[in-house]
Amino acid sequence: MNTARLIPNGFIVHKSKIVETNPLMFLSFKIELETEYTLRSYFRMLDTYSLLLDLNEFFPSFFEQYNACPKNSCFLDNIDHLELNKTIEIIGFPGKPRLEMYHSFNGVRNNETCEIRSFQLENLLDIKIKLGKLKHIVFGDRVDIFEFDTIYTLFEFIDGVAWALSFHGTPTKCEIRR
Repeated sequence: MNTARLIPNGFIVHKSKIVETNPLMFLSFKIELETEYTLRSYFRMLDTYSLLLDLNEFFPSFFEQYNACPKNSCFLDNIDHLELNKTIEIIGFPGKPRLEMYHSFNGVRNNETCEIRSFQLENLLDIKIKLGKLKHIVFGDRVDIFEFDTIYTLFEFIDGVAWALSFHGTPTKCEIRR
């Protein structure tokens, strides 16, 4: 499978060369994140490759928030990193079972997942992002969740993070402080 590397300054690298134009051809490529890749790096990538902004209707409001944030030191001490996860869940048994596949984007603190919805973007931008494992849940049994190594495509990464951020709407006055 073709691989693209995402680097902190917002560029996509393929075969040791920075992608100059047309990032769309890389949407189906497996991605690797450099160690220092943060949520700010994600926004830099979207800013660098503006064609990607057409992938999600929420991007204009995200960029409005992003541009209003400080240029550095946007993190929380109690979150070790942000993590994108992929889940496959079989539900609806007994009855007519169905399969659902979805992504989640959460904080991780001491190897425990924590919700980030109540935090403002300005508190998350400089936290490193990691790609998590695939979680397989069978018929709602959250006791025995199977985890597997998996790959993420550039499209899954862009869309998964955007989907999660679309739930960040807590006004600053109502933000839960931790």
